[in-house]
Amino acid sequence: MSKRLSTSRYITGFDGIRTLAVIGVILYHLLPTQMRGGYLGVPVFFVVSGYLITDLLRQEWDQNGKIKVIDFYVRRMKRLYPGMVVMLGLAAAYITLFQRNLLNNLRGVVVSSLLYYNNWWQINHGLSYFDRFGNESPFTHLWSLAVEGQNYLIWPLVFILLMKIGKKRSRVFNVVAGITVFSGILFAVLYTPGADPTRVYYGTDTRLFSIWMGSALAFIWPTTHLKKEIPIKAKRILNLSGIVSLLGLVFAFFLLDDHLTFVYYGGMFLISILATVLVAVTAHPGASLNRLLTNPLFSYIGKRSYGIYLYQFPVMIFYEAKVGNIGENVLLHTLVELFLILLFSELSYRFIENPLRKFKYKHTVSTVRGWFTKPIFSWKKPWVIPGTLITMIALVGIISAPTNYVDAQQQQLKDTIAANKKAAEETQKNANGDSAQSSTDSSDAADTTEAEQDIMTKYALTEAQLEKAESLEITAFGDSVMLDATADLQELFPQAVVDGDVGRQLYASPDLIKSLKDQGLLRDTVLVGLGTNGSFTEAQFDSFMSEIGDRNVYWVNVRVPTQRWQNEVNRMLEKMADKYDNMTLIDWYDLSNSQESWFYEDRVHPNPDGMVEYVKLVAQTILAED
Repeated sequence: MSKRLSTSRYITGFDGIRTLAVIGVILYHLLPTQMRGGYLGVPVFFVVSGYLITDLLRQEWDQNGKIKVIDFYVRRMKRLYPGMVVMLGLAAAYITLFQRNLLNNLRGVVVSSLLYYNNWWQINHGLSYFDRFGNESPFTHLWSLAVEGQNYLIWPLVFILLMKIGKKRSRVFNVVAGITVFSGILFAVLYTPGADPTRVYYGTDTRLFSIWMGSALAFIWPTTHLKKEIPIKAKRILNLSGIVSLLGLVFAFFLLDDHLTFVYYGGMFLISILATVLVAVTAHPGASLNRLLTNPLFSYIGKRSYGIYLYQFPVMIFYEAKVGNIGENVLLHTLVELFLILLFSELSYRFIENPLRKFKYKHTVSTVRGWFTKPIFSWKKPWVIPGTLITMIALVGIISAPTNYVDAQQQQLKDTIAANKKAAEETQKNANGDSAQSSTDSSDAADTTEAEQDIMTKYALTEAQLEKAESLEITAFGDSVMLDATADLQELFPQAVVDGDVGRQLYASPDLIKSLKDQGLLRDTVLVGLGTNGSFTEAQFDSFMSEIGDRNVYWVNVRVPTQRWQNEVNRMLEKMADKYDNMTLIDWYDLSNSQESWFYEDRVHPNPDGMVEYVKLVAQTILAED
């Protein structure tokens, strides 16, 4: 069969770039503390995609003087749709049978994914890419496919318009580059430091710059115009540029945390520039980087990178839900998940993506009819019966899936956190006032004594400890677990100031502590509960403790078996307790780890019974008699 484009060439090094990108993305989720910047593999994918698509369109324009837009759409659909449709079907069937807690909004996820607007669907439903607990979904990663799909829809039309208007390719480049810069500026302008960045992270308008940076490159660096024989000096410059960009990306994958403001104020744009340089050098036949990025392993992974990307989240979410205690043996579970992801991607590539990319869809009806001709049970079509059953189960789940459903336990936790948020704000408002009673009327003495007895019994305290608790000025600072403890802490420590928030992490906390200190709300005794939502470095911890100063710090370690950083956080806290003389570690993990009945279904937030045990441990540690 003759080539559609007479001058096109396959650049094997692009498989190497795809390999590096997909490895970064996968390890960002599997080993988040080691591959902190692995999420940057996505803009690398975007740049490669933008360059290749535009380069092919330009070849078609140069060869035929026009673009067959419908054929372009068909080629893209044949390349991308089969793998995604099968993944969605398999995941929906699995959820319907084995993990029905994920049925909520399944129909919206599937429809928005198939129509390539999933990124906006997630934004409109308030879903956060960075929420480790509130956004447990096997489909979170589909936002990026939606961004690419929307670009595929508009780009050939924009391309035709630009080619007809622009007399020179350099002018077309300038227009595309200008829009690219505008998108990068929008990314920075719409970002709000300290707030969840999901809107700018997911938005097509704010992420288009990576794709169009690759597209802009194709106008000034077309593969068909690059010569193999170039001067030695030019070759050296190209090779040096390629190596520097490659090393820059690798370092960024390891070091560039997603929470750094630099990422949003130019960092992501810079990464896209590095990726563009890497693509340019790899595409040039006169440079050496294409050979460096070409080997059997990179070729294998690169060709399957789409399937690897598709199956990463379903495998992780489904596997980790069944394992439960993922934090206890991270390395073993990581290896198992990698194996499963590679297995599913291989099956997808071999039996779905490759065959259906070459399939003549005009024969669809006759082909499907042939599946069900006798004998239906045949070694030539062993997948017909299981495939039909899976499809039916998936459709039942998709059709019957509830929308925005919240069960009783989830609602209870949500209401408790909301009530405690309000109560915590009240503790701060009243902290410097005279709202606390210093004495009790004699008429209430009996009731107060009875109440005090109940508190002593509830938290297993002596009368002296209770008296100390009632007069102790303490600041409780932490994430949603600490926030959830507000009512119980107030009952025991009436002078307590509580500052907690959902999703709070240590890296963002020094400024918050400073604010409390400036307001006179940071007491001499500080109770801290951080680490539930992610790990931290020693430098970040030191920065936090520097703001606290020489105050007495009681730090509650974490029990978060569903997350990989649990043991790492607790080991770091043990190390820091040895480092800081004014810090006492409260071992909530050891006390609670075997007590599943103390927790809500997320296995992280204590239920009412568990919260009593939590506050009891805190109280007995802080109020320990000398």
